[in-house]
Amino acid sequence: MTIQKRAFGRTGHMSSEIIFGAAALARVDQSTADRALDHLLEFGVNHIDAAPRYGDAELRIGPWMDRYRKDFFLATKIGVRDYEGARDSIRTSLDRLRTDHVDLIQLHVLYHPDEWEQALSPGGALDAAIEAREAGLVRYIGVTGHGWTIAAMNRRSLERFDFDSVLMPWNWFTAGHESYAADFETTAALCAERNVAVQTIKSLARGAWASKMERRRTTWYEPLEAEDDIRTAIEWTLGREGIFVISTGDVGLLPTILRVADTRGQMPDDEFMKNFGERVGLATIFGL
Repeated sequence: MTIQKRAFGRTGHMSSEIIFGAAALARVDQSTADRALDHLLEFGVNHIDAAPRYGDAELRIGPWMDRYRKDFFLATKIGVRDYEGARDSIRTSLDRLRTDHVDLIQLHVLYHPDEWEQALSPGGALDAAIEAREAGLVRYIGVTGHGWTIAAMNRRSLERFDFDSVLMPWNWFTAGHESYAADFETTAALCAERNVAVQTIKSLARGAWASKMERRRTTWYEPLEAEDDIRTAIEWTLGREGIFVISTGDVGLLPTILRVADTRGQMPDDEFMKNFGERVGLATIFGL
């Protein structure tokens, strides 16, 4: 079983269409994390996305790198905005991940205008990322974010600096949101022109947890859980050329995600997706 590979932008790496979202490891023990690794190896997932904000995720991945570093394109993130904090964050992540370099460092959740200006100005986090790239501690630099403004902000980031990758939400619901969809398409077109990798999140987001609902999963949103529904969501998202899907932040859903991605069929048409959205009750996942 091997999930299909796609060129990860200009990096030259052929990454699995499903990127493992290590947020799923934030609050698990090492044995649980190791079972997740077994799934990644079984399905040929060769790209991991981590972050210091993901609890113990980097610590759980570290032992994997002792044995399998060459088998994975390894990404992590910087959550702080100043140069010194970002420099220290990179080195701490390398220690936690037990590696001498990461393949991709990303400025994490960069959407607030003031933080954006600080991070991308002299003395900001971007300077630390560039310095680390020059020192061989990282190979590529990306930018990530959440929320209704992030597609537009990612485009603004690309106008300021030649990032190698972007990350932003994309699912059937967001595709029907007039302003977000327009921003996404414009940013995706710029990425295609520059050969910048486009990573997507929230493919399985059904909506926000209801206030009195038991939170059965470790995701901050209520995810789709039925295998047929997960299949529909994954097939729709991966039906778009060049898009990567980062797996959801609940380790229990990982086997299903990998299984349906491995055997996925054609992209469902709009009529099917409209009925699907109404049946499962897809709703907004961002605060408005």
